[in-house]
Amino acid sequence: MRRYARTVVAFALATSVVTGTAGWVSGDAQQALTGPPPGTTSWRADRMLGAELPDPERAAPAEVAAFFDGLSERERQLLPVRHPSVVGNLDGAPLELRYRANSLSLATAEDPRYRSLAAPGRQILAFDPRGRGQVAEVFGDLRSAHRVSVVVPGSDNDAGTFDRANDVYGTPAGMAKSLHAEAGPGTAVIAWTGYTTPVGVGVDAATGRLAEAGAGRLERFTRGLTADGLPEPAVFCHSYGSVVCGLAAHRLSATDLVVLGSPGMRADDVDGLRTRATVWAAKDPTDWIDDVPSVRFAGLGHGTDPTDPAFGARRIPAGDARGHTGYFAPGTESLRAFAAIARGAATEEGAAR
Repeated sequence: MRRYARTVVAFALATSVVTGTAGWVSGDAQQALTGPPPGTTSWRADRMLGAELPDPERAAPAEVAAFFDGLSERERQLLPVRHPSVVGNLDGAPLELRYRANSLSLATAEDPRYRSLAAPGRQILAFDPRGRGQVAEVFGDLRSAHRVSVVVPGSDNDAGTFDRANDVYGTPAGMAKSLHAEAGPGTAVIAWTGYTTPVGVGVDAATGRLAEAGAGRLERFTRGLTADGLPEPAVFCHSYGSVVCGLAAHRLSATDLVVLGSPGMRADDVDGLRTRATVWAAKDPTDWIDDVPSVRFAGLGHGTDPTDPAFGARRIPAGDARGHTGYFAPGTESLRAFAAIARGAATEEGAAR
C-alpha cells in the first residue's frame, strides 16, 4: 500500500510538471533535427579527389580528422568552398576550415534571424539553418587554448535567439562570453546550440525525447574537438541542457560536467551517470526550477535534483545568483567557481583557488 501511495504521489507530481504547477506552462511540440547536414547528397556524390569523401552521417570524427590530415593544403581549402554546409558542421574537420565554411554559408543566408551571426570576427564552428536553426560559436583562441569549455543551453534557444539582447546571461552566447571573460587567457569557450531545444516548458521540457536526440549530437561534437587535437572540454549544462548532458554522460568526452538550474539528469545519482568526468551542481535559492518536482515517472520528469547531497555531485556556491538565468552574471560566486573549473583550478568544494 505504501509503495502504491508513493507511485500515485510521484505521478501527480510528474503531471504537475506538464499542467502548470511550479510555473511550468504548455509549450509547442518540436521535431528533433537529426541526420547529416544540408548538402550531404552532393558531398557524397563528389569524386573531385578520385575517391569517396567521408560520410557525414556514418564516419567517426576520428576518421574525418584522418581524412583531412591526408589532404594537400589546396585540397583542404577547396572543400569548404565546394561544400560549405557540410564542412562547417563536420565533426572532426579542422576548426579553421569550419570557420571558413560557416562564414561562406552565413554570407548567403537569406533569413534575417542569422544576420548578426555573419558579422566579421565571429568564430562560428557550426551552423545549420534548417528548422529553428542550430549554431556553435567560439570565444577565445580555440586552437591555442590549454583548457576548453562547452556551454549547453536549455529551452527556447536556437540560432535565431542565440545572442538576443534581452536576458543576456540566459543566452548561449552570453553565458559563454561571460565565462571566457572570467576564466581568462589560455581558455576558450564554445556556446553550443547544436540540438533542438524545447519551446516553453510543456511536455517536451518534461520528457527526455529531445534530450535523447541532443545527447548523440553533443557526444559527436565533443569527440570532434578531441579528434581535431583540442583538449577534452569541461561541459556546462544549463536547465534542460543538463538533461542532454545526463543522457550523454556515459559516452561524453569531457573532464567535468557542470549542471546549473537543473530539473534532473535522468539518473538517481552520480554513479548512475557512468561518467569519469567530475560532476558539479549549482542552484540558487531564487531559481524557479527548485519548485519543479524531482521525480521521474511514466516518462515525465527528470529525477533527482543534482544539488541534493544524496546525488553525490560537488556543490557550487550560487547564493548570489538571481533567478533561473543569473548563474553567469559577472561578480557572482557561481561565475567565479565556473571560471575556476574552466581553468582547471577548482577545489573539491567548488570554490576557486
